[in-house]
Amino acid sequence: MSKSCCNHQHTAPIKAVSKAAPGQSEHHHDSHCCDNTTPVSCCSTPTPHEHASRDGNESPGDEEPPRGSCHDKACCNAPLSPAHEHEHDMPPADPLVAPEQGNSRHSWQVLGMDCPSCARKIETAVSRVSGVQQARVLFATEKLVVDLSPGLSPDPVTAAVLAAGFQLKGAQATRAHTITKGATRQSPLLNTLGKYWQPLSLASLMPVAALLPKEFGQPLFTLATLWGLWPISRKAWALTKSGSPFAIETLMTVAALGALFLGETAEAAMVLLLFMLGEHLEAYAAGRARAGVTALMALVPDKALRIRTTAEGEVREEVAADELRPGDIIEIAPGARLPADARLLDELGAFDESALTGESIPVERRQGDKVPAGSLAADRVLRLEVVSEPGNNAIDRILHLIEEAESQRAPIERFIDRFSRWYTPAMMLVALLVVVVPPLAFGQSWDEWIYRGLALLLIGCPCALVISTPAAVTSALAAATRQGALIKGGAALERLAHIDTVAFDKTGTLTLGKPQLTELVSLNGQPEDELLALAAAIEQGSHHPLARAVVANATEQGLTLAEARDLRALPGMGVEGSINGELWQLLAPSRVAALNMEQQTRIASLERQGKTVVVLCQSSGDQALPVALLALRDQIRPEAAAALQELNRLGLNSIMLTGDNPRAAEAIATELGMGWRAGLLPEGKVDEIAKLASSQKVAMIGDGINDSPAMKRASIGIAMGGGTDVALETADAALTHNQLGGIAAMIRLSRAALANIHQNIALALGLKAIFLVTSLLGITGLWIAVLADTGATALVTANALRLLRKR
Repeated sequence: MSKSCCNHQHTAPIKAVSKAAPGQSEHHHDSHCCDNTTPVSCCSTPTPHEHASRDGNESPGDEEPPRGSCHDKACCNAPLSPAHEHEHDMPPADPLVAPEQGNSRHSWQVLGMDCPSCARKIETAVSRVSGVQQARVLFATEKLVVDLSPGLSPDPVTAAVLAAGFQLKGAQATRAHTITKGATRQSPLLNTLGKYWQPLSLASLMPVAALLPKEFGQPLFTLATLWGLWPISRKAWALTKSGSPFAIETLMTVAALGALFLGETAEAAMVLLLFMLGEHLEAYAAGRARAGVTALMALVPDKALRIRTTAEGEVREEVAADELRPGDIIEIAPGARLPADARLLDELGAFDESALTGESIPVERRQGDKVPAGSLAADRVLRLEVVSEPGNNAIDRILHLIEEAESQRAPIERFIDRFSRWYTPAMMLVALLVVVVPPLAFGQSWDEWIYRGLALLLIGCPCALVISTPAAVTSALAAATRQGALIKGGAALERLAHIDTVAFDKTGTLTLGKPQLTELVSLNGQPEDELLALAAAIEQGSHHPLARAVVANATEQGLTLAEARDLRALPGMGVEGSINGELWQLLAPSRVAALNMEQQTRIASLERQGKTVVVLCQSSGDQALPVALLALRDQIRPEAAAALQELNRLGLNSIMLTGDNPRAAEAIATELGMGWRAGLLPEGKVDEIAKLASSQKVAMIGDGINDSPAMKRASIGIAMGGGTDVALETADAALTHNQLGGIAAMIRLSRAALANIHQNIALALGLKAIFLVTSLLGITGLWIAVLADTGATALVTANALRLLRKR
């Protein structure tokens, strides 16, 4: 598959990602899978157009390597710019490192995970299986991804997951689980009973035991404790064997058995009941946090209506969505959603894309426009041509990004994770010392200090602490996604919260990226329409924004364009071509030596108005004789001024970095009230970012390719998405609705998320500190300790879920 980079054709191996059918494991070998960061090779074919502008709207005279030049490392290794997104699609990066040569990759959906610590337990269990090279559990999408050595069966992996107390959705799951799933579909009542039978039965036994006389009630409490302890102890043993001996299930088992030993049977039963309720509360909260992802997955319909043309005429057939291939013609009815990315074949159509962009008003699309999967047809039956491969539509790419985001955890989250790994063993050691030291050293009562040690053991549960950060991060990322912004993980979210300065690219970011020809000045008295036709003839076939503007203007005027031959890019200068045996050139003013003072004054006047000037020249020997000036102006985004004011209210500085000429840059920057740097090559933008970064935290906003080096150098890179999948992969965050106002909203959300994380950590550690003291003093008992831990988890989760309501 060939991919175009700056109008050149590049050939690169593309990762084939297969979308597993429901209930099946996703499996693909490395021979079909490569990391899409592999550099592609720049070919030497000249581009039919060369304005040599990294900003897309700059003068061809700006000192910069040409778009088709191999000197441009960003071009060779960066994804495509948004301007190419209708013509080219590349699959998203996998959230994991690509499997080594010969290894096979398998994936399953995991059931039964209540919090991120469950994901760590599964990873630990699977990593111990012989032949597993890499194991990763993506909590947000409930996905287990495993790389196996060549020739090995995935069966031991599924067995390890089941042995650890979790289940897999698919053929490998147990028959009992399949029956449960069937029951779930058949009866909501059976589903509820199957899910809550253990706490319900325990809760039913305890009131009965409490009402009976002590000689009957205490044995019944013991029976209730053993009844509730059985599944917990089994899971504790399974987790211990799979490499997670310090799980909460282990702590609960030790505490309940200790309470029974001390004769505190009622308290032991209460501890287990509260623990079970807490587990279900965590599961509910996790489901709420994943609700955005689940809703996203449900946007793509399973079926599609495909239209095939045969000798007998058109055949309409309903097929599975994963059977669709690029080139297939599909039809959707009003109110139906697109099963794949597609190009509109009808002249006009309206689509509700709010699920993807957050924009509530239906978007009007014209013939040839690309419409992302999951969009809802608003008003009429429409026909479209599929353009995406199975497993690589807009929804799939967002899900991949969410998975990738989960692998990029915030520094504070990584610290909490490391802290929790030794926190629980340390608390178990402290609890043991509390049990042993007072009786042995001071002759205290064994029963009293064993009881206090058990309470301390329960306080050592790290659940609330472990979930404090990922719950907030997941909620913030889900809230951002619903509002048309993608933030790639906790690390990006945390960096975004600390931003001091926002640097903007100009074309396609502060401006619409759709320049228009505003003036054509004849310098030799030749009719303007003739000169425009000559310029448009040279520009035909180019995808450059300036070239398109010239051709579009000529087309609107109904001009007949001559055939231009020998089109050739002039590195750092412009473009040339031969028309009727004469050589014509479009050059930057700085490359035309024959301009007189009057012409230079006219050019300066146009540039001060924020316009980019191109000179049409007729070649005469070694000299280019100017015959016309073409002035083009890109329109500033309507929301740009308000967005910059909003950033200013947040205490942020704004600066524009552009390769355009200084006069044009100054005109736009002055209109927007921001600082600016002009005439910058890609490496110049990197240098400017580096200077700013020496004293500030800088965010770079660009289009995902032209500014990718600067975006990588900044603390965080944000891409103006506009539907471009590759731009989303390049940056740390992206605005899928393509509205600058989303930047301030993202920064507000990130600051709120960071504050939420600090609140959660304070809640988790604060409550533990309080009950640590009260347990050591004998003020609080076992069931209060469990209630404190469960309550802390509930408070932390509820606090994190507040972020879902952020607007």
